[in-house]
Amino acid sequence: MIRLAVTGAGGRMGATILKLASADKQFQIAGAVESAQSNLLGTDIGDLTGSEPTGIRISADAASVFKHANVVIDFSHASATEDLIKAAVKAKTTYVLGTTGLSKAAQKAVRSASNKIAIVQAPNMSIGVNVLFRLADMVGKALDESYDIEISEIHHRGKKDSPSGTAVKLLEILARARGRNPERDAIYGREGETGKRPSGKIGVFALRGGDVVGDHTVSFLGDGERLELVHRATSREAFAQGALRAAKFVAKRKAGLYDMQQVLGIA
Repeated sequence: MIRLAVTGAGGRMGATILKLASADKQFQIAGAVESAQSNLLGTDIGDLTGSEPTGIRISADAASVFKHANVVIDFSHASATEDLIKAAVKAKTTYVLGTTGLSKAAQKAVRSASNKIAIVQAPNMSIGVNVLFRLADMVGKALDESYDIEISEIHHRGKKDSPSGTAVKLLEILARARGRNPERDAIYGREGETGKRPSGKIGVFALRGGDVVGDHTVSFLGDGERLELVHRATSREAFAQGALRAAKFVAKRKAGLYDMQQVLGIA
């Protein structure tokens, strides 16, 4: 049985993961973590999942919680990643990292930690989105630069980072497929007299509003035809199910940095 700890437990994703894991016989909830500023500290996780009291209460002490777990699923905040990863290494706990918007220092900490513990890191845990990543790579290589590429994403009004981690990953995949540099060859937004669209550039656009869980579209625009790859998430359960699948995968792995392509066996 997998002893699971969840960070960012009070958020919408954390609560969904706890609810689904509680109903899965392969998991035992070992603990739940929130920031020291959270007003949910001390709350029984049963109150989050709509179940009977469990006796497991949300804590700000990640180090103590991780001692009782063999897998952590992290959907907290990028500012907490370095400290949480250090605590996981100390507890020798494997890790599923779904937090996006990481700083370069946090990314470096993740790579360093992967020398000591197994980590699955992905900007989007949805199974469908990870198939989208593979399709984007295939189409990006199959269609030459006479097909312009535009990436657009829509998320709820409360999302704080932009563009989404998924859109950034799509940019990286498509830039690699085209032999382009994602930092140099991306266009974020257009305004005013922009002139003719330069060949080889990749547009990335973010829309925010309402309660949209997450929509991503990659458009390949050629002369006389257009090909679009679209993924629409209608429930956070899609991401939570993917995260739990990643937890089952990483629990059995040696130290290393893995992605969802490897979890799904399509790498």
